Order: sequence, then structure tokens, then C-alpha cells
Amino acid sequence: MDYKSAGVDIEAGYKSVELMKAHVKETMRPEVLGGLGGFSGAFSLSKVKEMKDPVLLSGTDGCGTKVKIAMLLDKHDTIGIDAVAMCVNDVACAGGEPLFFLDYIACGKNYPEKIAEIVKGVAEGCKQSGCALIGGETAEHPGLMPEDDYDLAGFTVGVAEKSELITGENIKDGDVLVGIASSGVHSNGFSLVRKVFSMNKESLNEYIESLGMTLGESLLTPTKIYVKAMKSIKDAGVVVKGCSHITGGGFYENIPRMLPEGINAHVELNSFEVLPIFKLLQKSGNITDEMMYNTYNMGLGMVLAVDKDDVDKTVKAIEAAGEKAYVVGKCVAGEKGVTLC
Repeated sequence: MDYKSAGVDIEAGYKSVELMKAHVKETMRPEVLGGLGGFSGAFSLSKVKEMKDPVLLSGTDGCGTKVKIAMLLDKHDTIGIDAVAMCVNDVACAGGEPLFFLDYIACGKNYPEKIAEIVKGVAEGCKQSGCALIGGETAEHPGLMPEDDYDLAGFTVGVAEKSELITGENIKDGDVLVGIASSGVHSNGFSLVRKVFSMNKESLNEYIESLGMTLGESLLTPTKIYVKAMKSIKDAGVVVKGCSHITGGGFYENIPRMLPEGINAHVELNSFEVLPIFKLLQKSGNITDEMMYNTYNMGLGMVLAVDKDDVDKTVKAIEAAGEKAYVVGKCVAGEKGVTLC
């Protein structure tokens, strides 16, 4: 009896590490010390020491049941982008710069080529956000998970000057809401998605005219990473007063999280493009407007609150970073919360 006969293939683990090394190397920053394979990831804080009052920020998340669609389509090279995006966007939302990322993959059986494809996506997400992939873990769980199944999660650590943290505390009546477009469903609400659409290869590979692609391609579109857009806004001299990353809970849960007491966010529903996938999802599932906006981003991945005098600069900075921006509403005195109008 040995470990392999019990369901854990150590040699496959070694091969996975070798296959992923090239992808990991592409994410390196000067602060990274050592290479892949140590017991911990080392990251120099020499540059952080030069900051006046540095604050560490962290974020952790996974991709939810979106991984099920990746498994059904046997396409694993983009799901890692989602895992990174869900974490680094939260750090950027607070005004921070993501420094490094670590991933965790739990699988029923370690197929080295599949694991390498997953990590390839993680590395791509790290490259898009400018953070280093300094470590991770692949855990083989025979008997706990089916052989072809896996789950993916991770966490990031970032840094910001304390004086530059985005807290929302200074949002006032008259401030303007600016939204940054999403790329699709991102990584939330997939349990409902999987109830609405048939989850088989035939259905997922069907070309949908309104989407301009297959259903599966649309659903697997990676979550937008907003780190560069947020940096562009900062570099333009704009002080972002509040920022909401529109994830699980949609508009109703996430927008109020950036608001101080006594401020209501009025979002104009005709001010931005609702993406075709959400229209198809709502129609196919006979889902109410309230439930859609309480579950999905509907086309806005980030919502920012800025001074009315900074609106034009904010929009131009977002567009300069290659993203689409909308002026979507304003902040008004009233009960803390969000009003869709």
C-alpha cells in the first residue's frame, strides 16, 4: 500500500509545478525573493518602507460555481483570471495596489495539464493587475471530490497610503456616480444561471445571435480587472470618495457599502448598457427586475462616487485605461441605501 494507491499521486504534483513555472515567472515583480517551490512566498517590503503611512489591504475569494461551466466545457485557461479579479478588485476598491497573490486549487485528481491551464489563467490575472503570483497549493482530495472536479480560490495582499484609502466617509449630497462597464456575469450568481440554462455541452456550445458568441463563451468571459483603471483615475489627480465592487448581492447590497449615513445613491437605469447576457438570462428565467439587480452587476462592475467637478477627468481616465465609463447617477441626502430610478 502506498499514497498513490490511496488516490494521491505525488509525481503528478511535481509535474504540475514544472508545467506552471513558466506562467508564474511572467508575473514576477522586483520585490519577489526566491522562486516557486519554497515553503512560503517571500516579498520584500523595501518600497513599502518608503511610504509615509502604509496600510496593508487584503482580499480573498473564489469563482463560485462558475467553475462548473469550465468543467463542463473542459476549458480551464481563464477561470484563474476570475479568481484573481475577485480579490484584486476588492483591494483596488479600497484605493490599494495589489502586491502579490496566492492560489488554492482543490481537486479530485491531479491532472497536471489541467492544473497548469488553471494556473495559466491565474498568472494572466496577476499580469493584468500587476501583482506577483508568489505561491499556491494544489490539494488532491480522492474520495471527497469526483476525479474531474476542482475548486479554485485565492487571496491577495496590497498596500495604500492611509491618507489615500477610499472609505466613503466624505461622500456628500451632490456627488456624482460613475460606473465602469463589466465584461459579463463576472463570478457571481452562477447558481441561478445554472438553474435557468441547461447545463450540457450542446446547450453551452449553441451560438446565440444576441450574444454574438456561444452561451458557454459568454458565461466564461473572465471578470474584468479594474486595477489599471483605478490607478489611471488616481494618476489623473481625482480623489475617489467611494467605490463599490458590484459582486454578489448586485446593486442593492454593494452600493450602500460605500455610503455614509444620510446619503442615498440614485442610479439611473437608462444611463448604462445592460449587457445582452443579462437580458437573455432574465427573459429565459422569468426573473424580476428586483432580483436581477439584487444578484448581478447588470453591466457595471464598479461604481464610484466623485465630486461633480471631477466627473470629466474620471471618465477620461477610465477610458484611457481601455475601459468604458458611464455617468450613472448622483448622491443625495436621505436614508442610507440605493434607489434605482
